[in-house]
Amino acid sequence: MSLDPMLLLFFPALMAFAAISDLLTMTIPNRVSLLLIAGFVAMAIMTGMPMKTFGMHLAAGALVLAITFSLFAAGWIGGGDAKLAAATGLWCGFGVLFEYLMLSTILGGFLTLAILYARTAFLPDFLMRVRWIARLHHEKTGIPYGIALAAAGLVVYPQTQLWQSVAMG
Repeated sequence: MSLDPMLLLFFPALMAFAAISDLLTMTIPNRVSLLLIAGFVAMAIMTGMPMKTFGMHLAAGALVLAITFSLFAAGWIGGGDAKLAAATGLWCGFGVLFEYLMLSTILGGFLTLAILYARTAFLPDFLMRVRWIARLHHEKTGIPYGIALAAAGLVVYPQTQLWQSVAMG
């Protein structure tokens, strides 16, 4: 297997892991965000990203971190969500950042409505014995927003400069 497909699959694999982890445990491990940051830096170097562009990607990630940290401080999102969104903003850069943030918001809204609606339904005992389903069904549990963040990241990823650099050669 050549290096290019592995490079292209690095981001999607981590986003899928983040979404599944958030669904099953209501947490996104810090290592996911750290690996996304390290992977971005490595890919930027391997693709010869100009320093000015690299700096703009850093600024996009920092902007998202400032916004999401404020949302975390207000208790509206979890810390893992804030870090995942910021790391994804780093990959997006300003080129697709707006699309990522808007899509995350829309998907997050649908996810929230779907979970709130599902919580009104009666669940049979055999489902309530599954820990993550019972937790997700409980009215006091938050929303695993990392699912929406990861899905939006996967949708915009092929539009990013890094994807284009690797996929188009």
